Amino acid sequence: MLARYRRSGGEISEPVFSLDDPRENALARAIYWGVLQNMALLDFHISCYSTLEAGAMDPALLDVLRTGAYQIEFFDRVPPRAAVYEAVEEARRRVNRGAASMANAVLRRIAENRDSLPEPGGEEELRLSIKYSHPVWLCRKLLRLLGDSCEEMLKADNSPCSLALQANTLRCGRDELARMISQAGTECFLHPWEPGTLELPSGTDPLALEPFTQGLAFVQDPAARAAVSAAGIEPGMEVLDVCAAPGGKTFAAAMDLSGRGRVMAMDISEKRLSRVKAGAARLGLGCVTVRAADARKFDEDLEGTADAVLADVPCSGLGTIRKKPDIRYKDPARLQTLPGIQLDILKNVSRYVKPGGVLLYSTCTVLPEENSGVTEAFTEWSGRFEPEDFTLGAGAVVSKNGETTLWPHVNRCDGFYIKKLRRTK
Repeated sequence: MLARYRRSGGEISEPVFSLDDPRENALARAIYWGVLQNMALLDFHISCYSTLEAGAMDPALLDVLRTGAYQIEFFDRVPPRAAVYEAVEEARRRVNRGAASMANAVLRRIAENRDSLPEPGGEEELRLSIKYSHPVWLCRKLLRLLGDSCEEMLKADNSPCSLALQANTLRCGRDELARMISQAGTECFLHPWEPGTLELPSGTDPLALEPFTQGLAFVQDPAARAAVSAAGIEPGMEVLDVCAAPGGKTFAAAMDLSGRGRVMAMDISEKRLSRVKAGAARLGLGCVTVRAADARKFDEDLEGTADAVLADVPCSGLGTIRKKPDIRYKDPARLQTLPGIQLDILKNVSRYVKPGGVLLYSTCTVLPEENSGVTEAFTEWSGRFEPEDFTLGAGAVVSKNGETTLWPHVNRCDGFYIKKLRRTK
């Protein structure tokens, strides 16, 4: 049941499970992602009850200890004694008898102190980094941005995340979709401020929901839906989604068109565009077309053709840690190239906006260098676009200077940045 937590080129390896029982596969995946989500804290506790620091241990033994410690500390489905026993046996099989003895000693101590485990101390950025298993560099940035509420943000990143569904409003309403899901035995709730979003329990498989397979719904975080709403798309418009895959914003834009107008979904990857095509077909969206293209390269056929351009650009993704725990382990040095790429995209696709049209820039990150830093550089360069304010969710989200940043701990959605610009000439 154990998976390796190796890093390759600064990225976490994708787990591969080949267990016959689907329930065992689900359990293995839950443990794998749970360890990634809490790795620094697990290593801290392991080090507290070992004569060796976690970083100095045999990697195979450390895998075993992390997996056992996670089950003891966080996983009620596995009794602590069973977690200790399985870890000891695994250490014996994968390492040696000495490692098994060490695993037994360390994990027994963790189990004995389960309700009073040591708390990390030291400087605030280091304490938060260990407690919530976020890299120190990210905690330092978030402390500067959020101050006292930084800990709430980190806690939200490590909390269970609901499944967000949007109704296919061309086929059914939100309330009708909610009734169908509830009648099938799955709980669902209205998102507190995004009017079209239904929230389902964490771990819900959309493919197990009949309304989803029938094309009555699609998966989309409320923050992403809010970005499309901010663009103010109306029936009859020509809309261009320039970094479209996997397609959520394309689908939302098509709903806002109410069947009148067109959305062109553009992406550099043919393979990823195939997912957009499949999703549009499932939802019955005849107004969606696709086009493989690099958003950084000018296409003269598209110049001045769009009433609205949606530019949800490639980014660090650090606003989605609650859904993708491994993103926190990205190499920060690799992220430094992103603002240049984002600005190149914005400069290029701005040429596709008609005079009077909207350019909507968004990212699923909360880092200013990828957000306001890019849009400020763009507006200074362009001279043809002005910020336009917007209000969403009956006043729950109000922009300032045409922009807003959404936070998981405040807005109950992905960390997200939205900037609305209107072409003035």
